[in-house]
Amino acid sequence: MNRVILLAAVLSSTLAARVLAQAADPKPTIHVSGTAEVRVAPNEVDLRLAIETRDVQLDEAVKQNETKTAAVLKFLKEAGIEAKDVQTDYVEIQPQYNTDRREQRIVPEYYQVRRNLGVRMRSVAKFDAVLAGALRNGANYVLGIDFRTTELRKHRDAARQQAIRAAKEKAVALAGELETKVGKATNIQEQTQSGWWGSASRYANYNAFAQNSVQVAPGGGAGEESSNLSVVTVSVTTTVNVTFALE
Repeated sequence: MNRVILLAAVLSSTLAARVLAQAADPKPTIHVSGTAEVRVAPNEVDLRLAIETRDVQLDEAVKQNETKTAAVLKFLKEAGIEAKDVQTDYVEIQPQYNTDRREQRIVPEYYQVRRNLGVRMRSVAKFDAVLAGALRNGANYVLGIDFRTTELRKHRDAARQQAIRAAKEKAVALAGELETKVGKATNIQEQTQSGWWGSASRYANYNAFAQNSVQVAPGGGAGEESSNLSVVTVSVTTTVNVTFALE
């Protein structure tokens, strides 16, 4: 009985020693990152406008806003923008009071009425004309311009594939210099960002990661762009961090 207990104790000690040895001497790995960027011409634009009116009489401020809004909507329809692509997403009526504390009156100095419109343009070539026409017909604020591609998923997948290849090539090159081989990946993490940049804006959502690969993708409506927007592109950037085992 004592021999069995002694043998079990020896085996337990041996296994424990092996576990400790493995923990003290982990398998070698290499951690690398790969980044790829795909740029594509946008094929639609999301334009956000605001129509604001002011008057000392609330009814008059509302009336002016409705008149200007009707004029903008009429123009958009004539410009070929479908009704389903125009949406009112915000309406505000707010009294504005005199901030001078010496003024004893509490009545509003004037009333401010504001209505926001979202316009989706499925043709990038219409952007200049639609924006200028909307401003001429009553819109007085441009709240945002967002150039998009309806094929974002496809370009995101392409960027991811290129980033993975870049990471693997980097790992093989580094391991080769150390006269070792790259094994299977043990951990993968992805970071993807997209945005646009070009002549319509100095900068928009551009990735700060150093790029390893840049591809200008064909298509995306580039053939119908106006010359003013020829340098606007949608950028999709993916970075992958990969840990490989070394053999």
